[in-house]
Amino acid sequence: MSEAFTPDEIEAARVMFARPAEFLMGAAKIEQLPPPDLPEIAFAGRSNVGKSSLINALVGRSGLARSSSEPGRTREVNFFLLDGRVRLVDLPGYGFAKASRGETKRFQNLARDYLRGRPNLRRVFLLIDARHGLKPPDAVAMDAFDLAAVSYEIVLTKSDKLKPAEAEAMRLGAEAAVAKRPAAFPRALAASAVSGLGLELVRAEAAGAAFA
Repeated sequence: MSEAFTPDEIEAARVMFARPAEFLMGAAKIEQLPPPDLPEIAFAGRSNVGKSSLINALVGRSGLARSSSEPGRTREVNFFLLDGRVRLVDLPGYGFAKASRGETKRFQNLARDYLRGRPNLRRVFLLIDARHGLKPPDAVAMDAFDLAAVSYEIVLTKSDKLKPAEAEAMRLGAEAAVAKRPAAFPRALAASAVSGLGLELVRAEAAGAAFA
């Protein structure tokens, strides 16, 4: 997969993600979102798929985004400012295990409102646990991205838990699953916040999308 990027692109993305990153704000209502004046890269996925861990690994800071073993803890749209020129966005997870139906609907509606009304949103990385693959709730999320005409790309997290051949088969399967979806980016990435697998490619994709 690294052949999709030049060495200069990989290095430029590494440098960008090594620059200062800080928590900016959390928005519980659509009215609280920051102005759409900077490019944004968002991270979505089922609860406990590892969104916060991936964001932390990408910027090399273990405590930037809060991660938890309790599914559904991220119940706001959380914004992080990277290098003063791009925002990373941690969207509420779907499929909450410990939230009421009313709370779940409110969180999911917030994420949908964000997707529909964010002209500066350049790419959504849809995180999928590589050990389990795409599930019905993920298809619902992809339907929402397609409806909002938001470019999204699958990242298979925790791919280090699989043998290399298994991880590659899962990645190719994910690409096949989104091949005919109108808003899906045609490439899927295998990654791990623990081992560092594929992080350079996620960074390069994010940097390329943000400043295309």
